[in-house]
Amino acid sequence: MDHSESKAELCDMSVISCKEELNEQKVTVKKRVSVFQNYIQPCLAELVGSTLFIFIGCLSVIENVEGTGSLQPALAHGIALSIVIAVLGEISGGHFNPAVTLSVYLIGGLNVILLLPYMLVQMCGGMIGAGLAKVMSPTQNYLNASGGAFNVVKDADQVGSAVIAEVVMTVLLTMAVCMGAVNGKTRSLLAPFCIGLAVGTDILAGGRISGASMNPARAFGPAVVADYWLYHWIYWVGPFAGALITASLIRLGLGDEKVRLFLK
Repeated sequence: MDHSESKAELCDMSVISCKEELNEQKVTVKKRVSVFQNYIQPCLAELVGSTLFIFIGCLSVIENVEGTGSLQPALAHGIALSIVIAVLGEISGGHFNPAVTLSVYLIGGLNVILLLPYMLVQMCGGMIGAGLAKVMSPTQNYLNASGGAFNVVKDADQVGSAVIAEVVMTVLLTMAVCMGAVNGKTRSLLAPFCIGLAVGTDILAGGRISGASMNPARAFGPAVVADYWLYHWIYWVGPFAGALITASLIRLGLGDEKVRLFLK
């Protein structure tokens, strides 16, 4: 082998080595992008969406000084939820509610790896949203509304009806999410609008009974910021029970062949 052939072989080996390094770098970049898009970005979307939704929700209660009853909170919650689902739903699914996350997971619409992270960022979003509402609100209005926390249930006689109301209202909400956005047979482009309507309808119907939370993050955020915990457990038990009922109904009978457990 002469000197020129040796140099040519070394050049070829150098080119191959460079190509291999470039390919490895591309694979590494793709993996990082995949991790970001599949795990980090959805959690970030849930955090931002929960913050905005719960901020608007708390503020609508705190500033409801004109005596409009449940109308102002119903419109504010329903419209805000429709907006954040419409703009962020393609990234994370648009849950913004631990009860919704549970029901979606139980019907196979969410990776188990994201179950707890979603719930955690939703709770953090609730606290951030409630904190922003406190900063912006006049002190007297804030105190009168307990910071947007759920203060409808005052004594033990109201507990039973409040729990039942939270369960049934959460069934309506989670049914709208699971059937409108997850179940293949009934999935609709109008899902964000329907989900917002479900929340607004629930508040109009049950706002005076339980406050119509349907969302542990919406209850937890202002409870932490305002330090108001009276009968707070209702807003965990009711929504999670409602989510379990919805998942059972869809898995056992209402879901499509991919979701349904029997008679596929």
